Amino acid sequence: MTDTLIVIALLLTAVTATTAALTRDPVRQAAVLVLLGLCLAVLFTVLQAPDVALSQLGVGSAITPLLILLTVRRVRREEHPDDRPDRSA
Repeated sequence: MTDTLIVIALLLTAVTATTAALTRDPVRQAAVLVLLGLCLAVLFTVLQAPDVALSQLGVGSAITPLLILLTVRRVRREEHPDDRPDRSA
């Protein structure tokens, strides 16, 4: 039974990682990275590494996608400086 769970978790992780690598839009990629982090957390749990799974949940599923989204927002804002209100007045 545990071998089956390991194989399923590995397949889910492989499919999600491939999807993340092939996604071109950074916002969609951040969403796929959340799913990848969850799949990795499940894999680590099945492999009896709960401490690593908890770290993966915090970093891989929350912090990394958040940083990607914040970076994309800032880059897009700097690409369109005309959209900002004039602060010289």
